[in-house]
Amino acid sequence: QVQLVESGGGLVQPGGSLRLSCAASGFTFSLYVMNWYRRAPGKERELVAGIDQGTSTNYADSAKGRFTISRDNAKNTVYLQMNSLKPEDTAVYYCNAHNAWDYWGQGTQVTVSA
Repeated sequence: QVQLVESGGGLVQPGGSLRLSCAASGFTFSLYVMNWYRRAPGKERELVAGIDQGTSTNYADSAKGRFTISRDNAKNTVYLQMNSLKPEDTAVYYCNAHNAWDYWGQGTQVTVSA
């Protein structure tokens, strides 16, 4: 049974940091590109960051310089370190595993507010 379980979301003040984690099981994690998406209220889902099966990463312009995606294949986990958070980062963040199939987590809420 495939599972992607996100954690680490919450309420943080502007300028603060959060680290999201996504624990994967039920598939060969190391063979999948791993992505973080987000959906803000009233907006389309957008790709925030991705990491391939190695160490190559890509970021949305809004995330560059503030967010860092990483993966630990030994732990079947992908992370998103988010620094200098802004109110516009408020969204539900979803973990995605992409190869021939796409798997999705349930999402974790991130709220940036004073």
